[in-house]
Amino acid sequence: MIIRMFQLRLLNAVAPAYFFSATAVTFIFHFCFFIPTIFQSPGISLRASTVIHTAVFLYLMLNALGNYVMTIKYPAESANETVIPACSADCSDKIDAHYLLNGRHFCKLCKKVILRRDHHCFFTGNCIGNKNMRYFIMFCIYTSCTCLYSLVLGVAFLTVEYNISFENPLTFLTLLPLSTGYFFLGVISGLQFFLVLMLYVWLGIGLVCAGFCCQQVLLVARGQTYCQMKRGQLVESCSSWKDNLSDVFGSHWAVGLFLPVQTVETFSGEVAAHHHKHD
Repeated sequence: MIIRMFQLRLLNAVAPAYFFSATAVTFIFHFCFFIPTIFQSPGISLRASTVIHTAVFLYLMLNALGNYVMTIKYPAESANETVIPACSADCSDKIDAHYLLNGRHFCKLCKKVILRRDHHCFFTGNCIGNKNMRYFIMFCIYTSCTCLYSLVLGVAFLTVEYNISFENPLTFLTLLPLSTGYFFLGVISGLQFFLVLMLYVWLGIGLVCAGFCCQQVLLVARGQTYCQMKRGQLVESCSSWKDNLSDVFGSHWAVGLFLPVQTVETFSGEVAAHHHKHD
Protein backbone atom coordinates (compact mmCIF):
# COMPACT_ATOMS: atom_id res chain seq x y z
CA MET A 1 0.00 0.00 0.00
CA ILE A 2 2.92 2.34 0.69
CA ILE A 3 4.22 1.86 -2.86
CA ARG A 4 0.72 2.43 -4.26
CA MET A 5 0.33 5.68 -2.30
CA PHE A 6 3.76 6.84 -3.48
CA GLN A 7 2.72 6.19 -7.07
CA LEU A 8 -0.51 8.14 -6.59
CA ARG A 9 1.28 11.11 -5.02
CA LEU A 10 3.86 11.09 -7.81
CA LEU A 11 1.06 11.06 -10.39
CA ASN A 12 -0.62 13.89 -8.50
CA ALA A 13 2.51 16.00 -9.03
CA VAL A 14 3.39 14.90 -12.57
CA ALA A 15 -0.10 15.16 -14.15
CA PRO A 16 -0.50 18.96 -13.71
CA ALA A 17 3.02 19.48 -15.09
CA TYR A 18 2.10 17.34 -18.10
CA PHE A 19 -1.11 19.36 -18.62
CA PHE A 20 0.68 22.71 -18.60
CA SER A 21 3.47 21.38 -20.84
CA ALA A 22 0.94 20.11 -23.40
CA THR A 23 -0.88 23.46 -23.20
CA ALA A 24 2.31 25.42 -23.86
CA VAL A 25 3.25 23.14 -26.79
CA THR A 26 -0.23 23.56 -28.27
CA PHE A 27 0.05 27.36 -28.05
CA ILE A 28 3.45 27.30 -29.77
CA PHE A 29 2.27 25.06 -32.59
CA HIS A 30 -0.80 27.17 -33.27
CA PHE A 31 0.80 30.61 -33.32
CA CYS A 32 4.25 29.72 -34.67
CA PHE A 33 3.37 27.05 -37.24
CA PHE A 34 -0.31 26.36 -37.94
CA ILE A 35 -1.82 29.80 -38.38
CA PRO A 36 1.16 31.45 -40.20
CA THR A 37 1.49 28.48 -42.59
CA ILE A 38 -2.11 27.47 -43.27
CA PHE A 39 -3.58 30.95 -43.58
CA GLN A 40 -0.66 32.81 -45.14
CA SER A 41 -1.38 35.12 -48.06
CA PRO A 42 1.33 37.08 -49.88
CA GLY A 43 0.80 40.81 -49.78
CA ILE A 44 -1.94 40.70 -47.14
CA SER A 45 -0.90 41.22 -43.53
CA LEU A 46 -4.12 39.99 -41.95
CA ARG A 47 -6.90 37.81 -43.34
CA ALA A 48 -10.41 37.23 -41.99
CA SER A 49 -9.77 33.49 -41.80
CA THR A 50 -6.67 34.10 -39.66
CA VAL A 51 -8.64 36.24 -37.23
CA ILE A 52 -11.49 33.72 -37.05
CA HIS A 53 -9.26 30.71 -36.39
CA THR A 54 -7.19 32.65 -33.86
CA ALA A 55 -10.34 33.78 -32.04
CA VAL A 56 -11.81 30.24 -32.03
CA PHE A 57 -8.61 28.72 -30.67
CA LEU A 58 -8.20 31.37 -27.96
CA TYR A 59 -11.85 31.04 -26.95
CA LEU A 60 -11.58 27.25 -26.57
CA MET A 61 -8.24 27.41 -24.78
CA LEU A 62 -9.21 30.21 -22.38
CA ASN A 63 -12.43 28.39 -21.45
CA ALA A 64 -10.49 25.19 -20.81
CA LEU A 65 -7.94 27.00 -18.63
CA GLY A 66 -10.62 29.12 -16.96
CA ASN A 67 -12.67 26.11 -15.90
CA TYR A 68 -9.44 24.38 -14.84
CA VAL A 69 -8.76 27.26 -12.45
CA MET A 70 -12.37 27.28 -11.21
CA THR A 71 -12.14 23.54 -10.46
CA ILE A 72 -9.20 24.24 -8.17
CA LYS A 73 -10.55 27.52 -6.75
CA TYR A 74 -13.82 25.97 -5.53
CA PRO A 75 -12.85 22.63 -3.96
CA ALA A 76 -15.42 20.14 -2.75
CA GLU A 77 -14.02 19.94 0.76
CA SER A 78 -16.00 20.27 3.96
CA ALA A 79 -14.89 23.47 5.68
CA ASN A 80 -16.72 22.60 8.92
CA GLU A 81 -15.25 19.14 9.42
CA THR A 82 -11.87 19.16 11.15
CA VAL A 83 -12.07 15.81 12.97
CA ILE A 84 -11.94 12.75 10.75
CA PRO A 85 -14.57 10.18 11.81
CA ALA A 86 -13.86 6.47 11.74
CA CYS A 87 -14.18 4.80 8.36
CA SER A 88 -17.47 3.12 7.60
CA ALA A 89 -17.53 -0.66 8.05
CA ASP A 90 -18.63 -1.26 4.46
CA CYS A 91 -15.93 0.96 2.97
CA SER A 92 -14.47 -0.43 -0.24
CA ASP A 93 -12.04 2.42 -0.94
CA LYS A 94 -8.88 0.93 0.52
CA ILE A 95 -6.24 2.97 -1.31
CA ASP A 96 -6.96 6.61 -2.07
CA ALA A 97 -10.00 7.43 0.09
CA HIS A 98 -12.23 6.25 2.91
CA TYR A 99 -16.00 6.36 2.66
CA LEU A 100 -17.49 7.94 5.77
CA LEU A 101 -21.26 8.53 5.68
CA ASN A 102 -23.83 10.54 3.69
CA GLY A 103 -21.67 10.71 0.57
CA ARG A 104 -18.64 12.07 2.45
CA HIS A 105 -15.13 10.75 1.85
CA PHE A 106 -11.78 11.36 3.44
CA CYS A 107 -9.29 11.63 0.59
CA LYS A 108 -5.82 10.46 1.52
CA LEU A 109 -4.21 12.54 -1.21
CA CYS A 110 -6.04 15.80 -0.39
CA LYS A 111 -6.11 14.92 3.35
CA LYS A 112 -9.57 16.49 3.57
CA VAL A 113 -13.17 15.41 3.96
CA ILE A 114 -14.85 15.72 0.56
CA LEU A 115 -18.58 16.26 0.14
CA ARG A 116 -20.25 14.03 -2.45
CA ARG A 117 -16.86 12.92 -3.73
CA ASP A 118 -16.92 11.69 -7.32
CA HIS A 119 -13.22 11.00 -7.90
CA HIS A 120 -9.77 12.48 -7.46
CA CYS A 121 -8.57 14.33 -10.56
CA PHE A 122 -4.80 14.10 -10.89
CA PHE A 123 -4.63 16.81 -13.56
CA THR A 124 -6.11 19.39 -11.17
CA GLY A 125 -4.56 17.85 -8.07
CA ASN A 126 -7.80 17.84 -6.07
CA CYS A 127 -11.05 15.96 -5.64
CA ILE A 128 -14.15 16.50 -7.75
CA GLY A 129 -17.33 16.77 -5.73
CA ASN A 130 -20.40 18.84 -5.09
CA LYS A 131 -18.93 22.31 -5.64
CA ASN A 132 -16.61 21.86 -8.60
CA MET A 133 -18.28 19.14 -10.68
CA ARG A 134 -19.78 21.72 -13.05
CA TYR A 135 -16.39 23.34 -13.69
CA PHE A 136 -14.74 19.96 -14.16
CA ILE A 137 -17.31 18.90 -16.76
CA MET A 138 -16.88 22.15 -18.69
CA PHE A 139 -13.10 21.76 -18.43
CA CYS A 140 -13.41 18.32 -20.06
CA ILE A 141 -15.69 19.68 -22.80
CA TYR A 142 -13.43 22.56 -23.78
CA THR A 143 -10.25 20.50 -23.44
CA SER A 144 -11.75 17.95 -25.82
CA CYS A 145 -12.77 20.67 -28.30
CA THR A 146 -9.33 22.31 -28.11
CA CYS A 147 -7.51 19.03 -28.73
CA LEU A 148 -9.73 17.97 -31.64
CA TYR A 149 -9.50 21.45 -33.17
CA SER A 150 -5.70 21.29 -32.85
CA LEU A 151 -5.78 17.85 -34.48
CA VAL A 152 -7.62 19.26 -37.52
CA LEU A 153 -5.20 22.15 -37.91
CA GLY A 154 -2.24 19.82 -37.41
CA VAL A 155 -3.44 17.59 -40.24
CA ALA A 156 -3.93 20.69 -42.42
CA PHE A 157 -0.39 21.85 -41.58
CA LEU A 158 1.11 18.52 -42.62
CA THR A 159 -0.87 18.67 -45.85
CA VAL A 160 0.27 22.20 -46.71
CA GLU A 161 3.85 22.04 -45.45
CA TYR A 162 4.83 18.43 -46.26
CA ASN A 163 2.32 17.50 -49.00
CA ILE A 164 0.95 14.57 -47.01
CA SER A 165 -2.45 13.49 -48.30
CA PHE A 166 -5.05 12.24 -45.80
CA GLU A 167 -7.66 11.25 -48.37
CA ASN A 168 -6.99 7.60 -47.59
CA PRO A 169 -8.23 6.74 -44.04
CA LEU A 170 -5.27 4.40 -43.59
CA THR A 171 -2.89 7.36 -43.81
CA PHE A 172 -3.54 8.43 -40.23
CA LEU A 173 -3.32 4.85 -38.96
CA THR A 174 0.10 4.31 -40.51
CA LEU A 175 1.41 7.83 -39.92
CA LEU A 176 2.99 7.19 -36.51
CA PRO A 177 4.86 3.93 -37.26
CA LEU A 178 6.12 5.24 -40.62
CA SER A 179 7.17 8.58 -39.09
CA THR A 180 9.03 6.76 -36.31
CA GLY A 181 11.00 4.71 -38.81
CA TYR A 182 11.70 7.72 -41.06
CA PHE A 183 12.86 9.77 -38.06
CA PHE A 184 15.45 7.21 -36.94
CA LEU A 185 16.59 6.84 -40.55
CA GLY A 186 17.08 10.60 -40.76
CA VAL A 187 14.47 11.08 -43.51
CA ILE A 188 12.23 13.51 -41.61
CA SER A 189 13.07 16.24 -39.10
CA GLY A 190 12.53 16.13 -35.38
CA LEU A 191 9.87 18.86 -35.66
CA GLN A 192 7.79 16.82 -38.08
CA PHE A 193 8.10 13.70 -35.94
CA PHE A 194 7.16 15.64 -32.79
CA LEU A 195 4.13 17.09 -34.55
CA VAL A 196 2.99 13.59 -35.52
CA LEU A 197 3.30 12.53 -31.89
CA MET A 198 1.23 15.55 -30.83
CA LEU A 199 -1.49 14.61 -33.32
CA TYR A 200 -1.98 11.33 -31.50
CA VAL A 201 -1.76 13.05 -28.11
CA TRP A 202 -4.50 15.50 -29.14
CA LEU A 203 -6.62 12.68 -30.51
CA GLY A 204 -6.23 10.59 -27.37
CA ILE A 205 -6.92 13.43 -24.93
CA GLY A 206 -9.83 14.70 -27.02
CA LEU A 207 -11.59 11.34 -27.17
CA VAL A 208 -10.92 10.47 -23.52
CA CYS A 209 -12.21 13.84 -22.28
CA ALA A 210 -15.30 13.59 -24.49
CA GLY A 211 -16.11 10.07 -23.27
CA PHE A 212 -15.41 10.95 -19.65
CA CYS A 213 -17.59 14.05 -19.93
CA CYS A 214 -20.52 12.02 -21.27
CA GLN A 215 -20.18 9.59 -18.37
CA GLN A 216 -20.11 12.42 -15.81
CA VAL A 217 -23.19 14.12 -17.26
CA LEU A 218 -25.05 10.81 -17.17
CA LEU A 219 -24.08 10.22 -13.54
CA VAL A 220 -25.10 13.75 -12.58
CA ALA A 221 -28.47 13.35 -14.30
CA ARG A 222 -29.03 10.13 -12.32
CA GLY A 223 -28.00 11.79 -9.05
CA GLN A 224 -25.09 9.40 -8.68
CA THR A 225 -21.33 9.80 -8.22
CA TYR A 226 -18.51 7.74 -9.69
CA CYS A 227 -17.61 6.51 -6.19
CA GLN A 228 -21.12 5.15 -5.74
CA MET A 229 -21.06 3.52 -9.16
CA LYS A 230 -17.66 1.95 -8.43
CA ARG A 231 -19.00 0.44 -5.22
CA GLY A 232 -22.02 -0.91 -7.08
CA GLN A 233 -24.34 1.33 -5.10
CA LEU A 234 -27.52 2.04 -7.09
CA VAL A 235 -28.93 5.46 -6.27
CA GLU A 236 -32.55 6.22 -6.94
CA SER A 237 -32.68 10.01 -6.83
CA CYS A 238 -35.89 11.56 -5.56
CA SER A 239 -35.33 14.51 -7.87
CA SER A 240 -35.80 14.57 -11.62
CA TRP A 241 -32.84 14.60 -13.98
CA LYS A 242 -33.46 18.31 -14.64
CA ASP A 243 -33.23 19.10 -10.92
CA ASN A 244 -30.08 16.99 -10.61
CA LEU A 245 -28.42 18.85 -13.46
CA SER A 246 -29.57 22.21 -12.08
CA ASP A 247 -28.12 21.31 -8.68
CA VAL A 248 -24.70 20.76 -10.23
CA PHE A 249 -24.66 23.40 -12.97
CA GLY A 250 -26.38 26.13 -10.96
CA SER A 251 -29.23 28.50 -11.72
CA HIS A 252 -27.24 30.44 -14.34
CA TRP A 253 -26.06 27.31 -16.16
CA ALA A 254 -26.47 28.84 -19.64
CA VAL A 255 -23.83 31.47 -18.90
CA GLY A 256 -21.48 28.80 -17.61
CA LEU A 257 -21.67 26.95 -20.92
CA PHE A 258 -19.90 29.80 -22.67
CA LEU A 259 -17.87 31.55 -19.97
CA PRO A 260 -15.77 30.19 -17.07
CA VAL A 261 -17.71 32.04 -14.36
CA GLN A 262 -19.14 30.97 -11.03
CA THR A 263 -22.64 29.56 -11.48
CA VAL A 264 -22.78 27.18 -8.52
CA GLU A 265 -23.69 28.34 -5.01
CA THR A 266 -20.70 27.48 -2.84
CA PHE A 267 -22.82 26.95 0.23
CA SER A 268 -25.20 24.38 -1.25
CA GLY A 269 -22.99 21.38 -0.45
CA GLU A 270 -22.51 22.42 3.17
CA VAL A 271 -26.25 22.90 3.63
CA ALA A 272 -26.99 19.53 2.05
CA ALA A 273 -24.42 17.82 4.27
CA HIS A 274 -25.91 19.57 7.29
CA HIS A 275 -29.37 18.22 6.41
CA HIS A 276 -27.97 14.72 5.89
CA LYS A 277 -26.46 14.71 9.36
CA HIS A 278 -29.82 15.46 10.91
CA ASP A 279 -31.78 12.91 8.86
